[in-house]
Amino acid sequence: MTAVAAQSEAKRALDGRSRVLLLAAVAACAACGLIYELALLTLSISLTGGGITQTSLIVAGFVAALGVGALAAKPLLSHAAVSFVAVEIVLGLAGGFSAVTLYVTFTFFGSSAVVLVLATALIGVLVGAEVPLLMTLLQSGRSDNDAETTGKVLADLNAADYAGALVGGLLWPFVLLPIAGMIRGAAITGIINLVAAAVVALILLRWQLSVRTRLLAVVALLVAATSIAVLLVRADNIETTSRQRLYTDPVVAAERSQYQEIVITERGGDVRLFLDGDLQFSSADEHRYTESLVYPAMARNPERVLILGGGDGLAAREVLRLNGVREIVQVELDPAVIELATTRLADLNEGALQDPRVHVVIDDAFRWLRDPPVTGFDAVIVDLPDPDTPALGRLYSTEFYGLAARALEPGGLMVVQAGSPYSTPDAFWRTTSTVASAGLSVTPYHVLVPSFGDWGFVLASPESEAPSLRLPSDAPELRFLDGPTLAASAVFSRDRPPRELEPSTLDRPRIVDDMRRGYQR
Repeated sequence: MTAVAAQSEAKRALDGRSRVLLLAAVAACAACGLIYELALLTLSISLTGGGITQTSLIVAGFVAALGVGALAAKPLLSHAAVSFVAVEIVLGLAGGFSAVTLYVTFTFFGSSAVVLVLATALIGVLVGAEVPLLMTLLQSGRSDNDAETTGKVLADLNAADYAGALVGGLLWPFVLLPIAGMIRGAAITGIINLVAAAVVALILLRWQLSVRTRLLAVVALLVAATSIAVLLVRADNIETTSRQRLYTDPVVAAERSQYQEIVITERGGDVRLFLDGDLQFSSADEHRYTESLVYPAMARNPERVLILGGGDGLAAREVLRLNGVREIVQVELDPAVIELATTRLADLNEGALQDPRVHVVIDDAFRWLRDPPVTGFDAVIVDLPDPDTPALGRLYSTEFYGLAARALEPGGLMVVQAGSPYSTPDAFWRTTSTVASAGLSVTPYHVLVPSFGDWGFVLASPESEAPSLRLPSDAPELRFLDGPTLAASAVFSRDRPPRELEPSTLDRPRIVDDMRRGYQR
């Protein structure tokens, strides 16, 4: 073939079938790009608690990097085919290894902020370079590149790009994350990127690449695919080894549910449950927490009890020790926690969630209380994780406590776990003020739980007078709590005195900011 003929061959226009396949590659690349961004956001939430500020910075940084990538692609447009293949290979590797890199970095150093920023910037730049390169490839060899034709090509490109983004946005939460997890999900997405590059390089645009370039592309693709395949095979070992660094005691069970990472550790008979790295209980002293949470709310001998959260079944265990209780409704968001409560934790909670008096509801507590309105309970126990994310902050709002109060009978009692009045006093007194803002009279109190430190609760009543702290008349003999201890729990020291703060609401989730300020000494 002469040089002129070769040049003509390289610049020939794509036929209709090839253009459709290239647009399909555009959609696949767009899906991968959005999945990478969602993976970064998911990791941000899982590893550091996320939050509006961090989420906004990731999204804004990613979008800004898209613009940088588009500009950076300008010098590459004269070699669009080979440049696109190179970009996809690097993007497949960067995106495929992003999750495991962030996870391992976090477990070793306690923070992955720098890696998160670098990953966001690198992936954003590479994704941003795709569109101008693909636009050039779609226009390659055409003789009718007038304004109208260019506009039509751009419309096709945007349509494929947005359709792919939609597919990626659906695949991550509904397929990849729940089935494969974050590390494998990102790795599988990297493989898809490499497949798109292979289709473009070796099928659609092979005439635009020299034989030597195609061979190099094949070698690079195989090396990249092999690297990600090794990651897929080794993902469990990497995750297990890295996870163990986060916990002092041996990890005996670990699961990534749709909502959170669930870990159980055990050493010397001390069983501990962690959700997203936060300790939920230690079997060595959980009785102090559980008795203090449950029995003040049982003082009026309730028959119907509502437990919001507390999916470990420990609160239900104590409620069931009272003879007058005939029904418990247990509302828990995560079915994986309920599964653990009925298997690995069944000895600790004495099989409470399998008692015929307990009705387990898998639902979001806010939604369940609201639609339709719930009423008719003599006691409500709110045992939810600390509000260190916006998703949890809504469960510590005036609106939420208003719905919970509506579930109470006129003479009923509600108790809320409220964090530490010593280590997080702003969050504790914010919770107290927020419960009061829902029209309830409140009595804050606190006890020592060695695993947590000084830990507080809020007892609330719809009556005008603040409820008194007392045990139910038929309370069994308890390991920790008695009348004098409970009475003393209402006393707060001079260095952590009671305070009145603005309530936390859905519009102004102040309690999330309180938690983000960290522990006070």
